[in-house]
Amino acid sequence: MKKSSIKTILVVTIFAIAMAFLESVIVVYLRKIYYPSGFNFPLSSIDPNILAIEWIREFFTIVMLISVAILAGKKFIDRTAYFFYAFAIWDIFYYVWLKVILNWPSSFLTWDLLFLIPWPWDSPVLAPIIYSIGLIILSLCILHCYDKNQNIKFRTKEILLFVVGSLVILYTFLIDYGKLIFLNNFTSQFLTLAPNNDFQNIISNYIPQDYNWPLFIVGEILILISIYLFYKRNKK
Repeated sequence: MKKSSIKTILVVTIFAIAMAFLESVIVVYLRKIYYPSGFNFPLSSIDPNILAIEWIREFFTIVMLISVAILAGKKFIDRTAYFFYAFAIWDIFYYVWLKVILNWPSSFLTWDLLFLIPWPWDSPVLAPIIYSIGLIILSLCILHCYDKNQNIKFRTKEILLFVVGSLVILYTFLIDYGKLIFLNNFTSQFLTLAPNNDFQNIISNYIPQDYNWPLFIVGEILILISIYLFYKRNKK
């Protein structure tokens, strides 16, 4: 890999680690307010105004990661790689900083609230970390091949494998609270769920139990096949 690429990766890494620290600090504050005894399920009821701010914050978190990727790369493919890389480093170091600050999570199998858009995502901490490691591998493969040939492209099969694999993993993150919404007929009230007392009562009594590891593994295998096919075809 070229020295210029290594330098750019280093800068993006520093940015993502610093951004992860800011993210973890915000979570520390929120946990002090809503989980004074330490974070755990079931979820506490959050003020709708604070929840709206959290949605916006999460949206702009992605905007920031996209922005640094655009600055780091020159074409769509290497910018995509830098976005994946920044996202993955940010996600992993978010947990590193929480461990440093709060000594949390207690293990890789500790359940966490991952995201709030469009509804709460949940899984053991290990799942998003594994997915992020896959993104790091993919992004470095792209950047390595891009340095040798700036005209590299993904083939349709490779894109489909990655997208389907990612959607399968996303499903495992979304399914728990998605079931609560759809099976309890809250879909028509989706935009007003935050202040909905009936929905909040269900949330406040729900504790996730079983994560769909077999489906997650299927998603990861599809992603790894996509990476393998791309790298094998472009490494020379």
